Amino acid sequence: MEHEIESNGLISLGHRYLLTVVKIVDFGVFVDAGNLGEILLPKRDISEPLAVGDQVDVFIHLDSKDKLIATTQQSKAEVGEFAYLNAIANTDFGTFLDWGLDKDLLVPFGEQHKPMLTGHAYLVYIYVGKNDQRITASSKIEKFLDDDKEHDFRIGQAVKLIIANTTELGFKAIINHSHWGLLYKNEVQQKLSFGQSQRGFIKYVRPDGRIDLSLDGGQPQRDKNTTAVLDYLKKANGFAPLHDKSAPDEIKRALGMSKKAFKKAIGGLYKQKIITIESNGIRLILKA
Repeated sequence: MEHEIESNGLISLGHRYLLTVVKIVDFGVFVDAGNLGEILLPKRDISEPLAVGDQVDVFIHLDSKDKLIATTQQSKAEVGEFAYLNAIANTDFGTFLDWGLDKDLLVPFGEQHKPMLTGHAYLVYIYVGKNDQRITASSKIEKFLDDDKEHDFRIGQAVKLIIANTTELGFKAIINHSHWGLLYKNEVQQKLSFGQSQRGFIKYVRPDGRIDLSLDGGQPQRDKNTTAVLDYLKKANGFAPLHDKSAPDEIKRALGMSKKAFKKAIGGLYKQKIITIESNGIRLILKA
């Protein structure tokens, strides 16, 4: 799928675009890449005749001489994305990964979390180097994930996940190539592997900004009750004098749910370490 041209009209290196053919030559065609100028699409990458004015889906990258070039080949990822790629060659200046193009993707030694071995796959982030302007990869993924960045994730939102690590609580996943999230192991009913791409859902955005995830979209009624408990706690400055010994009518008046639903909701929040259950009520954990 082609990348949308940025709002300022600019086209960027390392992305796919639907571009217009502006010139036909013996060795290929040139496409109009706006701010990047006219870029060659070599004849070897053209599967059917093209005419001036035709539009073609191409990926913009650099050739072996570091000149801009277009290709119809499908890259396995784009600049600004994480991907799980196979190492195919080691050289004196780094390791090359197969990312679907004729020109392989370099991970310099300085960008390797640990020395890479050919025949193994690695989770990497793809970016354009500030100094040499080359498309490069790094397995030091932590430095490209900033959980302090603002986001607008919503409960129930479908997202793209990449499984990236495990903890005592479950599986850490990269959400939409930008933030960390957590899948709780007691809620995962399928086998997950490192580097796996997986559709998921935003389950809850915690007070400390951390994000809880689900693979099945959650349970609607339970999510509704859980949200009601959390909203009540936020409005009450983080504490509510309600607990599993509270009278059913007291819980009903405060939260509009049965005692059974309340106990289920706070039990789930407690397991996720979002709240503590005290003798006289429940308390929201601001830092977990």
